This record gives sequence, C-alpha cells and structure tokens, in this order.
Amino acid sequence: MKQMKFILTCAIFLSSFIGFSQDTLMVSKNDLVQKVTDKNLQLKITEKSYQSAKADYNQSNALFLPNINVSYTGISTTNPLMAFGSKLNQEILTQADFNPALLNDPAKIQNFATKIEIQQPLINIDGLYERQAAKAKMEAFRLQTERTKEYLELEVSKAYMQLQLAYKAVKVLEKADVTGKANLKLVENYFKQGMLQKTDLLNVQVRVNEINNQLQYAKSNVQNASDYLAFLLNEDTNGKVFKPLEELENTISIESLNTEISENRKDIQAMNKSSEAYKKMMQSSKMGFLPKLNAFGSYELYDDKFLQTDAKGYLVGAQLSWNVFDGYKSIGKYDKAKADFQKAEVETEQYKKQSQLELNKTNRQLKDAENKVNLSQLAFEQSQEAFRIRQNRFAQGLEKTTDLLQSETQMIQKELEHLQAVFEYNFTKQYLQFLTK
Repeated sequence: MKQMKFILTCAIFLSSFIGFSQDTLMVSKNDLVQKVTDKNLQLKITEKSYQSAKADYNQSNALFLPNINVSYTGISTTNPLMAFGSKLNQEILTQADFNPALLNDPAKIQNFATKIEIQQPLINIDGLYERQAAKAKMEAFRLQTERTKEYLELEVSKAYMQLQLAYKAVKVLEKADVTGKANLKLVENYFKQGMLQKTDLLNVQVRVNEINNQLQYAKSNVQNASDYLAFLLNEDTNGKVFKPLEELENTISIESLNTEISENRKDIQAMNKSSEAYKKMMQSSKMGFLPKLNAFGSYELYDDKFLQTDAKGYLVGAQLSWNVFDGYKSIGKYDKAKADFQKAEVETEQYKKQSQLELNKTNRQLKDAENKVNLSQLAFEQSQEAFRIRQNRFAQGLEKTTDLLQSETQMIQKELEHLQAVFEYNFTKQYLQFLTK
C-alpha cells in the first residue's frame, strides 16, 4: 500500500513537472517581432483598411475603361405603339400594317431583343481628380499600416522588457525570501536561548510573510505580462506563460540620439497624403462645373422567336453634357470640399507640432531616466553594504532586530527601484527612436 502511494505521488509530481515545462514557453525578442507582424489583430485591421482604400482606387479605373452591358428581353404585347415598333425592329413591317384598323387595334405580337450597350468616358476632368484623391488616400493607408507595424514592434519590445522585469522581480524576492527565512532561523535560535524577546521573533515572522506576499504578487505580474504579450501575438493564453531567453540587464548603454522630427516619418507622410487627398477632392468639385464628353454605342438583335436574331441594328454617338445649374448643389459640394481640405491642413500642422512636443518631452525624460538609473544604482549599492554591516553586527548581538529588518527592506526596495529605472530608461530610449524613425 505504501509502495502504491509512493508511486502515485511520484506520478503526480512528474506529470505536474512535465505540464509546467510544456506551458512555459521560452521566447526571444526577434521571434516576437516577427510573430506580431504576422498575427496581430490591430495590424490586420489596418491592412484591411488599406485594402478597402485600394479597392476604392481600383474603382476609378472606370474613368478610362468602357462600361459594357448585355441584356435579353422578351415581351408579348397588343399595345399599338409597342406592336408597331416591334415589327419595325424585326424588319417584318408590310404595307398592310399601315391599315389604320391594324394600327389602332393590332394583334398580339412577341418580340425578343438582344442588346449590347457600351459607354466610353472621354473627357471627365472631375473624375481625374477623384482618381488622384483615391490614390492619395490609398497611399495614406499604406503608410499608416507601415507606421502601425513600427508601433507594434515598439509595443512588443516594451511588453518583452516588462516580462523581463517581472521575472527579475521574482528572482530578487525569491532571494529575499531565502535571506528572510535564514534570518528567521537565526532569530528563532536566539529566542530559544533567551537572547531575544518574543516581539523580535514576531517582527521577523511578519517580515517573512510580507516577502512571501510580495513574491506572490510578482508571480502574478509575470502572468499578466505574459498574457499581454500573448494578446499582442493573438495567441491563446490559457495555461501558457512566456519566459524571455534574455534577462533584464542591470546596466544601461548611453547613445547619442536624433532629437528632430523627420518629415519621412510614416505617420507624418500619411497625414500629408491625407491632406493631398482632400485637396484633390476640392479640385474635383471645382472641375465639376466643366462639361463632360462621353461616347456610347449599342448593337441590337430582334426576332419574334425565342433565341432567334434575324433583324440587326446598331447605334453610335457621343454626348457633351454640361450641368449649368443644379440649385447650388455643386457650389455647396465645392465649399464643403474646400473646408475639409483646409481642416486637413490645420490638423496636419497640429499633428506635426504635437509630435515635436512629444519628442522634446521624451528627450528630457531620457535624461531624467539616465540620472535616475545612476542614482538608484548608487542607492542599491549603499543599501547592500548597509545590510551587510547590520547583518554582521546583528550576528554579534550589536544590532536590533528592527534595524536589521529595516535595512533588509530598504535593500530589496532599492534593488527593485534600480531594475524599474533600467526598464524606464531602455523603453524611453526605444520610444525616442520610434519618434524619430
């Protein structure tokens, strides 16, 4: 019975270990960047918007290509006008059909007509500008899609660093947990020997419980960071946790970065293209006051029997049309297009200034983050040394338990603050690169 229980316990342990190893997925930053480009939902939405704009542009091909329509119609009628016209189209009209009695009260006649119609645009100046507007709009969406890819690369990098920071925090707190339990064991021995009071033992036990609680929160943060990364990758997060192949570094690398907004930045180019599209629509509305020239033609086949084509004829022509006055509709359309264009220009200028403002702010934040890293590193090193001294003095009975706990708490806090400062600097630097890209 004991042997069976032992085997069952081992099986449960091994299955849980195997399940954990399967659910913990090791990932690298480069692989994540590639995956987010292929699978992210936000990027797919942006790509569909581009495809929609491209379809709108393709519709403008109708400005140059003919419109061809084929129809087949069958009728049976005693209507005098329709009956006479049907016979005329079928080329079966005789002298007897001009009898007034037959003209006024014709017999039933059937007519089957096959008609092929062609309409060919020739000169439509407003349509040319509409096509240019559609092309500019398509280009704006293409550039916006590329900018979205760049943003998602930044977001994946941030999420990856957050995951690194979460694992690093777990590692720090696990080390603190080991140290706390070692201190607790030492205090318990001193308490048994009557060298410390009950309150000292309780203070250390409280501290150990606090560290354990912080450790649980840190592990939850690992799962939260992993879930967000899975969301960006459009992957199922159920029962999975990511683990970075590279650990978060404790140091930073200082680089000289550009601090000027580039006109080649994809989102700014997209804004410029959007303004261009509104400008072309305004010009199209203006050209709508000009006449239009279009050609048309048809080829017709008639018979009084189904699917027969004994009579044939064609028609070709051209139409010059000019809408002289439409009750201020065209004027209102032009005024609206002009206002939309002017609004787009102002929005583009505002966006550029906001982007420069954000860049200046981020540049200052980078300098502040660099200073914060240096100060937090110094504070962490000092807290380490202070804890080492207090720990040695406590072992010799020269320090109070509360002082030791305070020193230990400060050391852990300073280490976590330093890791947070490194994360903030690295992300701010990447964000600055994104703003000047």
